[in-house]
Amino acid sequence: MAGDMWGYPETARYVPGAQLVGYSVEASDGSIGKVDKHTEEVGRSYLVVDTGPWILGRRVLLPAGLVSEIDTGAEIVRVACTKSQVKDSPEFESGKHEDDAGYIQLIESHYANRHM
Repeated sequence: MAGDMWGYPETARYVPGAQLVGYSVEASDGSIGKVDKHTEEVGRSYLVVDTGPWILGRRVLLPAGLVSEIDTGAEIVRVACTKSQVKDSPEFESGKHEDDAGYIQLIESHYANRHM
């Protein structure tokens, strides 16, 4: 499961090289913010989402495997998790968490249980 979590699913229609920064991000139950950063590293692709005023400007990391759809026309990224799951996720700190194995394990653990 963890390996699949870090790659964009084919059904998301992600196009390598696409620029997603600024796209709105929608959880299954509503808007959660905007894409602040995204990567397309093999085995470690993710989005960093700025939640804005919704949860006091936190930034969170969402593994690419959570992306269910990218609508380039509307500039929306839809993700397969709830607002509550995002709100309860570990906060992301740029320059600190990108290569932190413990943080990556926290993210995997948090989202691996999203269907419960």
